[in-house]
Amino acid sequence: MVYILLGNGFETVEALAPADLLRRAGVDVALVGVEDKTVVSGQQVTVQADLLLNEVSYDDMEMLVLPGGLGGVDVISKSIPAITMIQKAEEQGHWVAAICAAPTILGRLGLLDRRHATVYPGMEEDMLSAVVTGNQRVVRDGRIITGQAAGSAFDFALELVKVLRGKAVAEQVRLGIHYQD
Repeated sequence: MVYILLGNGFETVEALAPADLLRRAGVDVALVGVEDKTVVSGQQVTVQADLLLNEVSYDDMEMLVLPGGLGGVDVISKSIPAITMIQKAEEQGHWVAAICAAPTILGRLGLLDRRHATVYPGMEEDMLSAVVTGNQRVVRDGRIITGQAAGSAFDFALELVKVLRGKAVAEQVRLGIHYQD
């Protein structure tokens, strides 16, 4: 199961493109509301989450995804249960993925210490001891995947598919949506 954390103010495409492409690849995905099941994106798109944070099962987790959007990142950052979930996912060896402003959460938690990562341009200082990799859309270092911004959402989502279901399935999904990288 892939869990995608949603806090009010999340970046719409950074949450829904990964959910969509992962589901096309046959991956079980749950949108998880940090505070409520009804979550409003930074672009005023209302989404009904599948679960609340306290309903998540760590036993079936394959990956945890953190979309950006300053409001959503702020909600996640201030939620002790969300921070605990991120730390637990990393400790248990699950994939952890974050895009746009969300990699700064991983940076502040020390999960990116001396790891290669990308982040929304201008937020590099918030990555602390991470090795920020310039203008790369997606960076994978170990079991952590980071994406640069909303414009990288499809590349980010396809990388998630690739690590969970393989390169051939990611290519099938890419061709199925007629995405040109």
